[in-house]
Amino acid sequence: MAQCVTRVELSVACEHLLDRDVGSKSDPLCVLLQDVGGDRWAELDRTERIKNCQKPEFSKKFIIDYYFEKVQKLKFGIYDIDNKSFDLNDDDYLGGIECTLGQIVSSSVFTRPLELKKGKPAGKGTITISAEEIKDARVVYLEIEARNLDKKDFLGKSDPFLEFYKQTDAGTWQLVYRSEVIKNNLNPSWRKFSVPLQTFCGGDFNKPIKVQCADHDNDGSHDLIGRFETNLTQLQKAGDSSPVEFECVHPEKKQKKKSYKNSGIIRIKSCKIERDYSFLDYVMGGCQINFTVGIDFTGSNGDPKSPDSLHYISPDGINEYLIAIWSVGSVVQDYDTDKLFPAFGFGAQIPPNWQVSHEFALNFNPSNPYCQGIQGIVDAYRQILPQIRLYGPTNFSPIINHVARFAAHAAQQGNASQYFVLLIITDGEITDLDHTRQAIVNASKLPMSIIIVGVGEADFKAMEFLDGDNGVLKSMTGEPAARDIVQFVPFRQFKNAPREALSQMVLAEVPKQLVSYYKLQGWPPVKLPEVKQM
Repeated sequence: MAQCVTRVELSVACEHLLDRDVGSKSDPLCVLLQDVGGDRWAELDRTERIKNCQKPEFSKKFIIDYYFEKVQKLKFGIYDIDNKSFDLNDDDYLGGIECTLGQIVSSSVFTRPLELKKGKPAGKGTITISAEEIKDARVVYLEIEARNLDKKDFLGKSDPFLEFYKQTDAGTWQLVYRSEVIKNNLNPSWRKFSVPLQTFCGGDFNKPIKVQCADHDNDGSHDLIGRFETNLTQLQKAGDSSPVEFECVHPEKKQKKKSYKNSGIIRIKSCKIERDYSFLDYVMGGCQINFTVGIDFTGSNGDPKSPDSLHYISPDGINEYLIAIWSVGSVVQDYDTDKLFPAFGFGAQIPPNWQVSHEFALNFNPSNPYCQGIQGIVDAYRQILPQIRLYGPTNFSPIINHVARFAAHAAQQGNASQYFVLLIITDGEITDLDHTRQAIVNASKLPMSIIIVGVGEADFKAMEFLDGDNGVLKSMTGEPAARDIVQFVPFRQFKNAPREALSQMVLAEVPKQLVSYYKLQGWPPVKLPEVKQM
């Protein structure tokens, strides 16, 4: 195995992007792909989408392991996003570049013209990528509010958001964080956020930080409300009882008017610096990952005896349900010491009374629904198929709430010892969407993740909606999910791909989701990693 030399953080900005939208500017997003051999590319991550902007500076950074001895081919693609789907094939391509991580790392600022395809430039579009080695595992947590901000909108109040910039060694300003927009509010309170210390100020507590507050406009022409400069040493003086206040000053207004004081006050309510723990820190520190499977036995799957049914077991003993169980289970089982996995079905009539059940144990033993290893789940599935009647409706919420009860019990222990992963395999025709939304919002506050694998050829719009990649999922009452815990993957995209491809895509989010939960709680690993002295 190649030794990971270091981790690097890549910041991306573009200029002069093509304009693909009629009547407004493009809404760009950057996706990063890595060459995995055989002319195949795997997506590593993507930035946020910036509306109406031909000169975007993305606030989301790419973190990538750098191996000195490997040629790591990368592809950066810029897309104009005009819909909610995760798939980029239906979005306009604004250009991209192929390069190696070595090229980026060895130039202090790496700028290249964007190309639509090899040798065909994307207008005057360029991409600039800057790399920084991550040497510091600490994170800055900030809680900020403002009061008496200037009113910028003709009909309503301002829609303020914050941007933080650090000063680079060359003296330029680089974006490190952009907050959410708070609509129609001159006294906003932004949600607590965290930025790696390295990103925030390069680990230098006295490095100048510029904070800008602006009024968000949908057409991308945001109006400056005011700005101020500070550094981490000053910000750190903020404590729970004594916030640090800064005057938000608009330079032009200050020049024009003698009597001008400020355009509002920005208050730093708290500023804390903590150590950041990785997924491996938690797992090696004793966190168990508990894996549960939920299988869709509703009538829309088709009669299991018929070859066109999704539950039909082919002569070589497989179907899409079984492949999904094997692919995901084989990776997750390594993190679970007892290898006992609860497995449930939903949406079928079960003997002896033939009542519809939305959470029945595959082994028909409700008091002990555990199967021994992944093979145990597969065996139980094969045995139960001829004994039940596929029916309906397709309700996800009972099984999500079932696992959430276990996760809630684990959370009461107040430490990072148990995390739950629920795999739901379904043909996608969900009936109880509203109850499921509520169940997911409730579960987002618990140590659990939900993976949904969609089998068959159905329209999975509802599933993509539950996967909060395009904005925060909200319950019917408008309560937002505390964190994004759902990952949806359509099986058909992986029909001809190697089995590892499905498990990689499906499980890609779990480490981030696990870390985000414990971070939110402020819980370190049960056994703390030894700190290596540099």
